[in-house]
Amino acid sequence: MTDWICKTFEQLTTHELYQVLKLRVDVFVVEQTCPYPELDNNDQVDGVHHLLGYDGDVLVACARLLPKGTTYDYVSIGRVATKETHRGGGLGHDLIAKAKQECQRLWPDETIKIGAQSHLQNYYSRHGFKACSDEYLEDDIPHIDMKLLK
Repeated sequence: MTDWICKTFEQLTTHELYQVLKLRVDVFVVEQTCPYPELDNNDQVDGVHHLLGYDGDVLVACARLLPKGTTYDYVSIGRVATKETHRGGGLGHDLIAKAKQECQRLWPDETIKIGAQSHLQNYYSRHGFKACSDEYLEDDIPHIDMKLLK
């Protein structure tokens, strides 16, 4: 079972911050062979929260929850990542469900928008997100914006 915690940047310990950055770099830079500016200054913006999923003391999933006006004119979920060794058992679906729940807790009744990798459009559709943009390239990876249907 995954233990979930949600913290602001200031609440993260240095160990937790290291684990988050390592997981995100392992997934987005190494696995997807996509060098990009991981440290984009949004992690430490006021109101941003980091959702962390642990299996014991191992970080196995994370997502960044951003308040309205940070990356979109809407609340947003980003940097969604699961540890490669823990995929295939529904952890990613649990992560999205928990991220949506935390966004509702933090920002009740706000619309949620994401910038999804295009090949994951059906995955996010299963969680109530609907495409709301044309496809575009971000860091040479096709993406599409999606909003959570209410």
